[in-house]
Amino acid sequence: MQKTIAVVGAGLGGLTLARVLQTHGVPATVYEGEASATSRGQGGLLDIHEETGQAALRAAGLYDEFLTLVRPGEDAKRVVDRHGTILLDKPADRRSVRPEVDRGELRRLLIDSLAPGTIRWGHRLDSVRRRPRGGYDLTFAAGRAARADVVVGADGAWSKVRALLTPAAPRYSGTCFVEVALASGGRTRQASVAAIGSGTLMAVAPGKGIIVHRYADGQVRGYVALNKSEEWMRSIDFSDPSAGLRRVAGEFDGWSSQLTAFVTESDAEPWLRPIYALPVGLSWERTPGVTLVGDAAHLMSPFAGEGANLAMYDGADLAGELVGHSDVEAALTAYEERLFPRGGDAADRSARNLETFFGPEVPRSVVALFDRS
Repeated sequence: MQKTIAVVGAGLGGLTLARVLQTHGVPATVYEGEASATSRGQGGLLDIHEETGQAALRAAGLYDEFLTLVRPGEDAKRVVDRHGTILLDKPADRRSVRPEVDRGELRRLLIDSLAPGTIRWGHRLDSVRRRPRGGYDLTFAAGRAARADVVVGADGAWSKVRALLTPAAPRYSGTCFVEVALASGGRTRQASVAAIGSGTLMAVAPGKGIIVHRYADGQVRGYVALNKSEEWMRSIDFSDPSAGLRRVAGEFDGWSSQLTAFVTESDAEPWLRPIYALPVGLSWERTPGVTLVGDAAHLMSPFAGEGANLAMYDGADLAGELVGHSDVEAALTAYEERLFPRGGDAADRSARNLETFFGPEVPRSVVALFDRS
């Protein structure tokens, strides 16, 4: 392929796309707004699915390296009620077909696999415009600019590339997260950490939950989840972190102190994260020379565990089509014919699982979900 390809966004989907293209001798440039690979944290663990994420890593020629990142024994799950009573205690499965890896380590693997200079750090996209005779002009912050024949939006929830294809925008799901973390020192903290078990603790009730993971190195990280209005979110002030966390903890009045300690004694800098999603089953008309991968195409809540897996699979699938077709439009059409149904199916499951976790049947519904898995 002789076309120039611009990938906007150095997340897992965009990086996988660039890597698979390069393994077939097709160059691509990745434009990323962050200043460097280490300018911000990348989140916690991901379970990488055999049929999507692992398939993408095989296509990228990185499967063996991926196996060195796997964290065996960290997929244990424990579900408790608000009093801390254990309702389900599922041990780790060291033969799991969905092994856990650290998101940051996986991203670093993909970054390091690319040819030097592939990623243009510090290129935050301001606008993208189709040229009258084909191709696109991309304008970045600080006056930088580029041109490309093909543009792939891998730029996440608030994708600017998506506006070339559809006016659809993410909608607030009604659930928001507050990040928490806990060191293991102190008697109260030790009791709380012990309550987690060896993997993930899910303390859930209708409309709320405390979900934390115990890492092999002793770290505890997770989040508080609350079904709240946008007005309530605007009223939360974390300029005084302790006061803000006490207000969040007040939503868990009557809960076991071992559980509320994850909030009141959190060591994390608190920030509020509303969970947004694109409309389930989103699609668009074919637009020459542009498409989307990952959250830019099918943003959903994290409760199907599909976001990162689908992003990588999208990237590998799109790369395969671009490599296999001399006609870019035929490649993009074939890719999108599969993208739309798989994104729609995953988004539907994610929306249903969000209700499972925080709807009126909690915690029984969560126990039933993991009993089936």
